[in-house]
Amino acid sequence: MNILPVNFQHYNYNTSGKNIASSVKNINIITPCLYDSVSFKSANKNNRTHFISKDEKAKYKDLLSVVNKDSKHELARMLKSGILLNSDSNDKSTVLDNLYNMAMLPRANGLDRKTLLNATITILSNPYSITQLFGNIPAEYQKKAVDLYISEHDKLVPTNMIDRAIARNMININHSGTCVAASIEFNLAKQHPAEFARFAEGLSSHKMSVDKVISLKNLADNTLDAIWLLNAFEIPYLIKNFDKAKLTFKPDKNAIFRAFIQTIDKDPLERSVIDVLMQSTFMNIGSQQAYDTLIDKRKGKFNSRDKGLIEFEKTFTESIVENKNKISVTYQTVDNDGKLVGYETDFDTMKKQILKSLALGENVIIGYTQLDENMKIINGHEITIIGARRDDNNKIVFICNDTDDNNNGAIEYNEDFLLPKIHHAALPQKIAKEDLKLVDNWVEGLRIYRELKDKANSLLS
Repeated sequence: MNILPVNFQHYNYNTSGKNIASSVKNINIITPCLYDSVSFKSANKNNRTHFISKDEKAKYKDLLSVVNKDSKHELARMLKSGILLNSDSNDKSTVLDNLYNMAMLPRANGLDRKTLLNATITILSNPYSITQLFGNIPAEYQKKAVDLYISEHDKLVPTNMIDRAIARNMININHSGTCVAASIEFNLAKQHPAEFARFAEGLSSHKMSVDKVISLKNLADNTLDAIWLLNAFEIPYLIKNFDKAKLTFKPDKNAIFRAFIQTIDKDPLERSVIDVLMQSTFMNIGSQQAYDTLIDKRKGKFNSRDKGLIEFEKTFTESIVENKNKISVTYQTVDNDGKLVGYETDFDTMKKQILKSLALGENVIIGYTQLDENMKIINGHEITIIGARRDDNNKIVFICNDTDDNNNGAIEYNEDFLLPKIHHAALPQKIAKEDLKLVDNWVEGLRIYRELKDKANSLLS
């Protein structure tokens, strides 16, 4: 039985009045405590809460002179919590170092350093504020956006009214397909604040890129297979030695326009300028450098659809962004018509794997599905499990974050409700291999690529 690759873009469930939150009665919305000590401690073991040099004190003072009043208070809290001087980044730079560079070094054209700083500090203070909701394009910038879209599609500007009407429809996004990217962004901010700050600084700089040294073994056991993956995803890289490679990440070329719009016209619940840059970059990685932020669509060799990322693309992106060997474990069995016909394992094993991952200090990004009355998948969405507790009936309650629920806090789901909906989960390799016979990511990717190519050829024949 073939397993259908599910495209985990998020649909607008509110049109039908049903989503994973609204279809269950006993949901507990959690207002997050700033700098949650349990999850943060597991990811960052050597946090400092005091400056150890005059240079650090000077950087902090300079930052305070740039940011707004709210951010000043957040910086003080970040210092006390250990976040500000945390150095859990790829180059060992601290959150403070990267915020300072953001404040003092040139930014990309059209981006405002104060807005960037305040947005980054807000996210680091409360990662639950990350959202995937696209911002509207103000009336005065509609013509520029339409011209940009038409010029990207090999048409002269101006062109006929029909083409321009089509372009306006394309650029005004109603439903975002960046749930995977937003979930990875959340995980990076919550688990690795210094690395998040380093990404934010690099992606908003005049270079609009960030380099990262990764271990090739976190992609595949064999170095040549890992290099195959990098080439397949068209990631710019430089091999440093047998196990290390320096990768370059960057947003797509139209991200700067969306980022500019969110700099000058951000409404409540819309993405921040940092959300735009991060999500564009992660979508670009997963779609083989073929994402277009202007219209929230992608191309690429692994996905026949034009929106969102499939499971294999999501796992690759998460693995290289975090530099960890993540294995995407598929739990639902789906036939070629997109119908749920069973499960690859029992719910107890599923629960055990997720709880063991949490015990290691790892958040678990999952893809869940919604079904129609015929058990056919009609929607897919990505959320992050960040913790768990037991209720009064000794049942597990999963604490989750959803980047598309218009809520700046965590949300809870009972195991009986959530587990049957989970299509896949990204687990640490050591957890996944306890119960499963693992197949390297590159093997799975090649299989999907060939299936999609064969399907396309059959349609043309």
